Amino acid sequence: MTRTVYEISESFSIAFAQIYANKLRSLLTALGVIIGIVAVTLMGTAILGIDAGVERSLAGFGDDVLYVNKWPWKDTRDWWNYFNRRDIDVGFAGPINDWIAEHPDGPLKLAVPTASEGATVIRGEYKVSNIFLLGTSADLARLVRSDMKEGRFFTELEGHSARNVAVIGFDVADALFPNESPLGKMIRIRNQRYSVVGVAARQGSFLGLFSWDSMVILPLDAFARSFSIRWSDPDVRVQFDLLRMDEAKDELRGIMRRLRKLGPEMKDDFELNSQQVIREQIDPIKGKIAMAGLFITGLALFVGAIGIMNITYVSVKERTKEIGTRKALGARRRTILLQFLIEAVSICVLGGVGGLATAWGMSAIVGALLPSFPLVFSLGLVLIGLGVSVLTGVFSGFAPAWQASKLDPVVALRYE
Repeated sequence: MTRTVYEISESFSIAFAQIYANKLRSLLTALGVIIGIVAVTLMGTAILGIDAGVERSLAGFGDDVLYVNKWPWKDTRDWWNYFNRRDIDVGFAGPINDWIAEHPDGPLKLAVPTASEGATVIRGEYKVSNIFLLGTSADLARLVRSDMKEGRFFTELEGHSARNVAVIGFDVADALFPNESPLGKMIRIRNQRYSVVGVAARQGSFLGLFSWDSMVILPLDAFARSFSIRWSDPDVRVQFDLLRMDEAKDELRGIMRRLRKLGPEMKDDFELNSQQVIREQIDPIKGKIAMAGLFITGLALFVGAIGIMNITYVSVKERTKEIGTRKALGARRRTILLQFLIEAVSICVLGGVGGLATAWGMSAIVGALLPSFPLVFSLGLVLIGLGVSVLTGVFSGFAPAWQASKLDPVVALRYE
């Protein structure tokens, strides 16, 4: 055991001495590994960043919500058939909640009506356009997971009495009330004035997904004073037990078919959408990034491995007499094999560390230039990068190291 430890430590000493003595050659040899590790690390960083961005954007809306819509969220070519469907009646939320009350052990928990429009919001001389305006009931506060920065959500009494109150997103508050609290202040949407009762905490947005930051929420009946609910993309959002998703879909589909008076032979004229559809649409983007990253990584590591193998062969030739001397003095084949293998692995690991440092620097620069893109540089990526470096070193260095270990000491000592 002591001898093995000594052989390993001596092999590392010799390896680093050789790398230091041939710094430029070692750097050029490791260049392929550096490029490969940068590629695989940036690929992983981008994929993790996309996942984090999607989760951040969707976090406030809840994974446990089914959306009863006229249109499917996924791309479809059957546009005309969907267009001819009847609109979703926001009044369906009432019968669904009645069913939930009658079946407390069922998978469905709560139904909330919503309607949405794009709008311009004005406060004095300040104005923000393309704001996502949402009309809903006070029950929406039970569905969403967005915290409040200031104030509160509007109450059930305010909702039923159609009070002109509003909850605004962080960016809306920042644009309209740059140096003061919005609470109790008035904003104007079309011909109506609304009192701000709450400000949602900053959430951030990603890839154009909805965010609370650029949203204004009104009581549904107050929303209807300025906008036609029928033409405002009405839907019903239904919270369900996340562990019983399939059962929840079947039960909600049955309720909706009864409310729409659809016969057994008739197709659904509504859609049950969920956030999973959005995640599935993001998957192809991640797949393309992974394919490009793996191609660049594989090509760079292959070229790097060939370079390291050739340089290790050159190193064996240059040190043939040294190998013969060491064998003549009693060095075992394992010792020689370990020496050259550790040298090859050391070059790859140093290249891997350089690649990780380069990737981290590039991620930091991209993060500073594009703060809305949440790049995630994790410990897992570091471990993967180092693991790939070690495997590349073992793969590229084993053949030359094996050749060195098989040299006949007599022939090696006579080598010119």
